[in-house]
Amino acid sequence: MVSTARLCIICKGARMLCGLRTCPLLSRFNVRPKIQKNLKEDFFGPSTSVFIGRFGYPDVFTGPLAPMTTDHTDIIDKPSTWFGTPYQDLVEMRSTILRTKEPTNIFARNRTVDQLQEIALAKKAPDVEMTLKGKPVYRVSFSDVSQPMGPSANLKTLDIAGNVRISRHVDKAVSDELTARESGYMLYSKGEDVYKVSTILSSGSLGMPERRKLVPTRWSITASQTLVANEIIKEIKDYPSVNDYMVFTSEYLDNHYEVLLMPGAWEFENFEAWAPGTPWSMNAKNTEVLAEYEPYRGRTKYADLQGGGFYASRLAVTEGLKALRRQARVVVFREVHEGYVIPLGVWQVLENVRNAFRSGGSKFVTKEEALKDIETRLRLPLTDYERQSVILRRKTLADFIAPAS
Repeated sequence: MVSTARLCIICKGARMLCGLRTCPLLSRFNVRPKIQKNLKEDFFGPSTSVFIGRFGYPDVFTGPLAPMTTDHTDIIDKPSTWFGTPYQDLVEMRSTILRTKEPTNIFARNRTVDQLQEIALAKKAPDVEMTLKGKPVYRVSFSDVSQPMGPSANLKTLDIAGNVRISRHVDKAVSDELTARESGYMLYSKGEDVYKVSTILSSGSLGMPERRKLVPTRWSITASQTLVANEIIKEIKDYPSVNDYMVFTSEYLDNHYEVLLMPGAWEFENFEAWAPGTPWSMNAKNTEVLAEYEPYRGRTKYADLQGGGFYASRLAVTEGLKALRRQARVVVFREVHEGYVIPLGVWQVLENVRNAFRSGGSKFVTKEEALKDIETRLRLPLTDYERQSVILRRKTLADFIAPAS
């Protein structure tokens, strides 16, 4: 199998050897003409979110994010709406995002921090006026956790134009004396998606007033997904077990997912199989399989092997179980194929697994039947997963008793 690195050299964006209709690597450059006229030292327009860096912590770079074109401003910071959007369109859309930055201590209380919080809390993206310390530098950045961004510039001044509208439940969540966990889940339970919860948490607006601080965006994404999932898990542990072996499937952005629900009390195991040639397995000769496991009582250590991907998958699974009003032993198989040439963040993990549950599942009487079905869609043989698995290798009473008809 030819690695993606070699494939890209041979293809040069012209022969579409990866199977995509257009080259996502070239999408970064296609956007330059669209924003070239806006690469100047002042900016006026909507700010759709904020970004808090992590390097130098606790002294980090912070600032508003703002699209430099009028295209897609209503969805450009709403990953829950992106599923099904072509790879190259996502790269182009996010490459128009201007990231502004100025050095800030995470405990700072000043006018700029107040404005960042207003932007984060806003129901609709407010217009901002910014002056920058020089023209933005066009450099598209990518991350395994957060979404891509485009040009960046140091922030000189920031002013919000007009009044910022904040939803009543958002105002209540940040005004009450609640912990970040309590207020974050309150927002989610009132209909705010976890992405909005993450932005608000990152801006330092959640938690007991005396303990509030800015949270690096990368960390807030995983933290918000974890706190929401933890609360849902408490609920699903009171639900009865699934009766059947259930399989759910999704594939998007050259990432393939199989979700297996098995009778029994809550357990969660997540596999990531990275094909040679992806951004994180460029030097690998064979597919690398990483496994992380959570028992009924929960984990005590961070899922270092998979990082944010584990927690995104876990959240989507808990949402799916809550909708079914069931608990289960859960195994998620994620296979990352060679076409995943540009990392787009863990939102695609969350949305892929969400889509798997939305798409409906198949039911099987035995675990063997369910695994046989799953194996028809996996590249790797199941034995590659089973040798690392906690759940698949363990026999429970449910494996020997046929479900009631």
